[in-house]
Amino acid sequence: MPTDPSLLARIGAVLRGARTLSPTRFTAPRIWRPTPGSFAALIAGLWLFGTGEGLLLAANLGAAPWSVLAQGVSIRTGISIGWTTLFISTCVLLLWIPLRQRPGLGTIMNILVIALALGITYSALASKGPPQSLFLQFVMVFGGIAIIGIGSGFYLTSGHGPGPRDGWMTGLHRVTGWPVGVVRLCIEVVVLGFGWLLGGTVGIGTLLFAVLIGQAVAMGLALMHRLFGVESPSPEHHSILGSEELPADHVPSVDDHDLGD
Repeated sequence: MPTDPSLLARIGAVLRGARTLSPTRFTAPRIWRPTPGSFAALIAGLWLFGTGEGLLLAANLGAAPWSVLAQGVSIRTGISIGWTTLFISTCVLLLWIPLRQRPGLGTIMNILVIALALGITYSALASKGPPQSLFLQFVMVFGGIAIIGIGSGFYLTSGHGPGPRDGWMTGLHRVTGWPVGVVRLCIEVVVLGFGWLLGGTVGIGTLLFAVLIGQAVAMGLALMHRLFGVESPSPEHHSILGSEELPADHVPSVDDHDLGD
């Protein structure tokens, strides 16, 4: 049975990923003015991101730097990883004050929803014991990264502003004049180091996340464009999302709004 060439072309476009934040049918007109569609996309995207992070942690092969830090703090304090994630995100948000960054609806929901989803997912999987095989561990790592990519596509195109970590990053970039990639690298290395010293798991999963998350998010954005893209975006959408190409030295994450996060 012949394959539809147009279908193959659409699949190829998604696999190549997007280089811009394209407005969708659900993108909000303002970061503090949600529509039913933008709010649903925001919550769904953040929940998927937290679920993906929970999978990475439960795989026990190492996770993203901020999750490694949350895991380390959890180990040292005995507090659940959902609560430590919430605490760390809140502390980072306070670092916006001297930088005069302004939060959006996505900033606040990022703190709440990701912590809740991560805590529920990790607790549910950890209660069943460690994965029984290395193969299953890698399935959880790759599945977690893929879910984070899709969640990022929803969240980033909802138009409700950056999350606390990337708002801090872009604020430091603005104040110091350092390239975004350099600022992000410094933050991630320091966070990962502290997390490891506190007992968080660093391993092949951490490396795979660093290598694959950029493309996973780009594919998530391309999927949103294919499924929900608009042909004639409004000026408000451009002002919310921006229309610049993604920097080559920038590795996006779910709370990364200034991608053009």
